[in-house]
Amino acid sequence: MTRRPLAGALLGCLLLLTSACTDSEGTNDGGYIEGDSQIAQIGADQRKEAVELSGETLDGEQLDVADYRGRVVVVNVWWSGCPPCRTEMPMLVEAEQELAEQDVAFVGVNIRDSSRDNGLAFERGLGVEYPSIFAPGGEALLSLAGINPRTIPTTVVLDREGQIAAVISGPIPGKVTFTDVVEEIAAEGA
Repeated sequence: MTRRPLAGALLGCLLLLTSACTDSEGTNDGGYIEGDSQIAQIGADQRKEAVELSGETLDGEQLDVADYRGRVVVVNVWWSGCPPCRTEMPMLVEAEQELAEQDVAFVGVNIRDSSRDNGLAFERGLGVEYPSIFAPGGEALLSLAGINPRTIPTTVVLDREGQIAAVISGPIPGKVTFTDVVEEIAAEGA
C-alpha cells in the first residue's frame, strides 16, 4: 500500500522537475523566448567586426552574407511555428519591397523547423521571396555576437561593412518604424 503514494510522489516530483526545467530555461509554451520589440541601435564607432554568417538555404543553395558587403543587410531569425513570426513576416515582405531601391538585402535564418518543407511552406504562404538559411540547430547564429538566438523572432540590421548596427529582439514594432531605422543605417554609407 505504500507503493502507490510513493509512486504518486515520484511522479509529482518528476512533473515538478520537468516544469521547473522549462521555467528555468526561460522558455514559454512555444519553446521560445519572446522579446520586447525594442530597437537597439549601435553607434558606428561602437560596432564590432563584420558578421560571418553563412549556410545552406531552404532551397539547398549556399548563402554567405559576406557576398552582400557594400549593402545594408536585414537578417531575420524566424521559425514557422512562432506566432509573432507569422505576424511580423508580412511587414518584412513589404519592407523588403520598399527598401529594394536603397540597395538593402534581406536574409532569413530558420532556426527551429525540423524540415525544409515546413519553412518553404511558411515562406510561400506569406510571399517571402528572399533566401533563408536553414539552421535548425541555431549554429548559423554563433557569429551574431550579442543577440540571444533563442529569442524568436529577432531581426538584426547589418551596415554596409557587415557590422551589427541594430537589433530588434522580438517582433518588429511596426513597418514604418523598422524601415526608418534601416533607411538611417543605409544613409550612413551613402
